[in-house]
Order: sequence, then structure tokens, then C-alpha cells
Amino acid sequence: MCLLVVAHQQHAQYRLIVAANRDEFHDRPALPATYWADDKTILGGRDLQGGGTWLAVNRAGQFAAITNVRTPRNITPVRSRGLIISDYLNNREPASDFISDLTKLGADYEGFNLLASDTNSTAWYSNFSHQSRALAPGVYGLSNHLLDTPWPKVNRIKADFIAAQTLPEDSLVEALFKALANEQSAPDKELPDTGISREFEKILSPIFISGDNYGTRCSTVILVSHSGELTFLERRFGPNKSFLGESAYKFEIDTLAN
Repeated sequence: MCLLVVAHQQHAQYRLIVAANRDEFHDRPALPATYWADDKTILGGRDLQGGGTWLAVNRAGQFAAITNVRTPRNITPVRSRGLIISDYLNNREPASDFISDLTKLGADYEGFNLLASDTNSTAWYSNFSHQSRALAPGVYGLSNHLLDTPWPKVNRIKADFIAAQTLPEDSLVEALFKALANEQSAPDKELPDTGISREFEKILSPIFISGDNYGTRCSTVILVSHSGELTFLERRFGPNKSFLGESAYKFEIDTLAN
């Protein structure tokens, strides 16, 4: 997962809205979003190489997503970062409690950011900066650095997201997918410096990355209503933005599952 924006307790109808793009090498095997064969209470894509996921929800209405930090930590990781999400969704504990425990294990993983929410709260943690916090109501953007680092694509998706929030559900969903499909590169003067070449910084600067070998593999929109309904929508892409398919799920949150 390389770019997402979330609205936490910011919308009259939805307690949580998520719009996210997963960027990855196209030859890395993965399953599309579905209920997991080994745990039917978890819904999301599956990374078949590491065994975890980049983004998922569960029947209890919990959500989690992870992004890698582009600056390497030069360690030998003990576990795949994607397993953190399945740990959280399986444990069913409040987001703040899970993150409190996770901070003690951060050295086991390459650099990452985790966003996790339960029915009452949303929290963020980065083992790269050793920071964690519960999020106040608001709109937040996350890519491959820290929460709300003002990279051009983070600023752009947040602005589009905020503009779309007043739309009814069908229009809101399409506006968010349109924002996630933006292939505009950042101006050279606004490119971040993350230790890679300026040419590669340019390639990675759009919200949607289109390429032969590496690019945006899927776009996801999640809506969690105050009334307890969760909508999960995923659109999948191959090399050079070729459309591969989409999945749509909607269910009532099972409060007894917490």
C-alpha cells in the first residue's frame, strides 16, 4: 500500500471513509479482495508472497492498512509487515491497545506506517519514527513517509477527498475512484528527496502509477456508516493501467464480534 487518505469522524453519514492505492511490482502474486479462506471474518486482498495483506477489514468493523517507508532501515526483518494487519484483525482488540503492544515489536520489521481503526477510534504508528497517536476527527493522508508528510500526491489526494465529501454515496464513490486514478506527475521542484534518483522520484510521484513492471495494482474505497454498514469496493489493474476487474461487498457490522 503506497497511498491512502482517511476521514475519521468527519462525515455526517460515515464514521470512516478510506480511499487507497496499492503500488507494487506486477509480478508479485496476490489475491483480489474477498473473504479469507482461513478466516471468513476478514475481508481484503492477500499477498501470496508474504502471507499478509496491505489493507483489510473484519466483520467487527475494524480496518487496518499499512504502507512501507521508502527509506531503508538496513535490518533483517523477522516478519513480513503485511502480517501486522492480520494480527490486528484477528486479535479484535482496540486499535490503541494493539498499537501499544506493537511498539515493543517494531524492530522486527522493515520501516512501516500502520493505520488502524475500531468502532470508536483510529490510530497511527510508525516504527520508522517511533511515533504513535490516536487521531482526532479529521482528514489524514499517508504515503511512504510519515502521516501527513506533505508530498505533492498526498496534498492532491487530500484536497480531492475533501472536495468530494459532500457528495451522495454513488457520486462520492466515483469521485474518490477518479481521484485515485490521477496520473499527473509532480513538478520537478516539488519532488521529495528520499534517496532515489530524481527520475525515479518523478515516476513515483503520481497518485496512480502506470508502468510495465511496477505500478498501482488496485484502488480501494471503504465507507463505514454511523448506522453500522460497511461498504468495500476494489478495482484492480495490470501493467500500464489495464483494467482487470472489480469487487464489491457490503455488510452489517457484527458488534458482538468485538
